[in-house]
Parts: sequence; C-alpha cells; structure tokens
Amino acid sequence: MKLSQTYRPDSAPQEPKSAPRGLIQRLGLTFLTCALAIGTTEAQQVALPISGVIGKVQSFTGSSLDVQTPSGVVHIDVKQPLTTYKQIPSDLSHVTSTSYIGVASAEQADGKQIAKQIIIFPAELSGAAEGSVLTDPPGTTTHSRMTNGSVTRPAVSHSRMTNGTVQKDSGTTLVVQYQDGSKTISVPANVPVTKVAPEQATLSDGDIVYAATEKLPNGTLVTDKIFLFIPAASGDTKQ
Repeated sequence: MKLSQTYRPDSAPQEPKSAPRGLIQRLGLTFLTCALAIGTTEAQQVALPISGVIGKVQSFTGSSLDVQTPSGVVHIDVKQPLTTYKQIPSDLSHVTSTSYIGVASAEQADGKQIAKQIIIFPAELSGAAEGSVLTDPPGTTTHSRMTNGSVTRPAVSHSRMTNGTVQKDSGTTLVVQYQDGSKTISVPANVPVTKVAPEQATLSDGDIVYAATEKLPNGTLVTDKIFLFIPAASGDTKQ
C-alpha cells in the first residue's frame, strides 16, 4: 500500500498543548503508523494481478501472436527482445514464502481439491493469471481447476491447480490465496512440481500459452514475455 502523501504533524504552526494531550496525540500517531504498516504487510501477501492473455496459439510469426481464448481470438504484437519461458523440473522445497505459484487440481466427490501439478513462477510473472478457474469444457462431469496465487508459507506435500496466494496449514495441504478468495488444496507426495524459467521455446499452433501484455494508447496489445504451458499428464487423482 502506498500513501499519496506524507502527513507531518510538525509541518504547520502548533498551538500550545498540555503534556498529557501531546502524549495522547503522539501515541495516536504511533498507533496509526503501526496499523498502516500492518495493512501494507497484509496487502503484499496477495500478488497484484498482471495483464495477460491465456489460450491456444492460433498463429505465431515472431512479430505477432494470435491466441484463441473462450471469448474469441486475441491479436498481440510481439516486442523484441522476446523472452520465452518453459517449465523445468523442480520440487516442493522450492515453494517458499516469496513464491507465486499455479496449482492444477481436481475436485473429489467430497469436495476436496487434490493437486495434479504445481508451477512456480519467476518474480517477473508474479500475478500472472491470478485467480481460480475451472478448466474443463462445459458439460463435463470432471471438475478440474487452475489456481494461481502467492505463497504466504512454504509447502511440504499435497495440492491442486489454483491461481493465487498460497498458505500452508499442515504438512499435506496448501491454502492458495488470491484477490477475491482462497482454495485449500491437498498435495500428494508424488505431485509433479515445475519451475517456470527463461528458455528458448518453439511456439506451434495449438500450444497453450500465457502472454504477459501491455495495452498501448491506441488499444493494441503487445508482449515481450510468453510462457509455454505444459499440462500435467492425466492420471487418477481419487483417493
């Protein structure tokens, strides 16, 4: 949280005050300062969303990218130098209190979310696709979900796919927090964990990508960061 200006109690002429009244005012200012500091810390726990487009590549020319999204095809101009990102193997020990992660999960009959994949994003992509959304086509009986968020406490074991801020409430679950909610996810011991890192990537039609975007004054979307997403292999997540 940023304050637009700093208020200085000594910036204007002061009328004489009694010692008790001055003490009370100083204590009040101290309390206000502490409250603001606490508020800032809490606000920083949830990463701010960043603008971006996620979907399937319809075409990529090196200077432009067309992405098929649920609402239609989005055209994006590509700036150079372009940084592409791929997933490389990692593990839960790299999920720390400063991590921003994505968790792919499946909902069980009892409503419990079980992680199928955990993705650790780099700092420059913190806030990417923030939130929690269902990823199955309408009408299907499965309930897969992807959730992205910030980690407030390190992970130890079980999860699901959710975008937002993550908290660990035990050795086998994560609480992923994002701007308007949170998801509690059970993390199996064998859940695959990958880290998003700058790597040369070849983008082909049908690939699932996330492009961090900036909107120019004329309305054009531009990107210089594209992440090639590799979903986890399908498997039985029921317990």
